[in-house]
Amino acid sequence: MQLLIDIVQNCLDGVMVGASYALLGLGFALIFGVLRRLNLAFGPVILVGVFTGSTVQSLWPQQPLLVFPVTVGMTMIAGMYVERLCFRAIRQDAILASMVSSFAIWMQLEELVLQSPWSQTYTYPFRPPFEMGALEIAPFFIRVDYLLMWGAAVVLMLVLYGFIYRTRFGRTMRAVAHNAHAARVLGLNVHRVGFQAFLLASAIGGCAGYFIAISQQQVTPYFGLWATIKGLIVMIIGGMGSLPGALVGGMILGVVEIQTDWFLGSQYRELVAYALLFAFLIVKPGGLFGAPGGEDWAANTERA
Repeated sequence: MQLLIDIVQNCLDGVMVGASYALLGLGFALIFGVLRRLNLAFGPVILVGVFTGSTVQSLWPQQPLLVFPVTVGMTMIAGMYVERLCFRAIRQDAILASMVSSFAIWMQLEELVLQSPWSQTYTYPFRPPFEMGALEIAPFFIRVDYLLMWGAAVVLMLVLYGFIYRTRFGRTMRAVAHNAHAARVLGLNVHRVGFQAFLLASAIGGCAGYFIAISQQQVTPYFGLWATIKGLIVMIIGGMGSLPGALVGGMILGVVEIQTDWFLGSQYRELVAYALLFAFLIVKPGGLFGAPGGEDWAANTERA
């Protein structure tokens, strides 16, 4: 009986942690779906935003409400920098060149953080809510930080869904994702749509980084590498460019990691996550909602 309770408890925790992973996966899927290119600098872009927010917190500890807009805003600025250098300046068909250049920008942004005066581990704000401990529901416990992170992720996902399917820009973005050449022939500014999609993905990444940081209550210079790896794993599990796949992939990764942490120990957590990724690449390389050849996220979302 206790074993069953432990498994269910770990699933609850995994789903809530996986919600933040899903936000990282959504950012990757959104950029890949519209631009058909992989942005390896997505994690370091979030790193810049999170560290800027942390710096604001250390300089003005009495103004914690500034941290969130600063984090998201700086993430969007860093995202604009990456888009201009790695995607706008390189031909649409030069997929490998844009991916390699985004890796170079990854190194640049990470080195910028490492060489800055605030390249140490910093605490993050909003400690009091997390000091409340956990909510008890029968034999189960729900950590307050996990609950807040899950709630924020759900709200962001619903807002993103409404934005994509209930606004004119959302329809334009789906048209570009379906067929960029046809959209260009019809008079749509494909470059502008790609730029706006990049900003949207960066904003989602900034939100994800903020909630993950306040849950962990610290941020380190290696957060960018961690965020990139988690986001890529989630996107590959769910399907390249699939928005619903990113949601499901995040939940799966979260549950697997929490179960591994409980039964095997934290030292095996990353190892099992990579093993899960390897299994999907061998058994189902297209992911849960994708195809080996890669379908656009708009079609995947509508089919799901």
